[in-house]
Amino acid sequence: MFGRREPVPFAFVAEADRFRSNVTPPPRERLSVGQMAGRWLLGLTIVAGLVGSLVVGTPALTVDHPGSQPQQSQASQKN
Repeated sequence: MFGRREPVPFAFVAEADRFRSNVTPPPRERLSVGQMAGRWLLGLTIVAGLVGSLVVGTPALTVDHPGSQPQQSQASQKN
């Protein structure tokens, strides 16, 4: 039905994946010891916060069985 193909008006878009640049990017700067220590400390703080929230939040996630302890109000205990 569509045997004839139209040429692409922007041929450079079709060839963009084959384009190679002759300009090399500058080398990456090495991190100083302080920057590396700061990144490690930040990562350690984030991990410790996640573990701490898991430890603190775990008791709230436990399921109490309502049949194991009968619930009584404090008003009924005073009589």
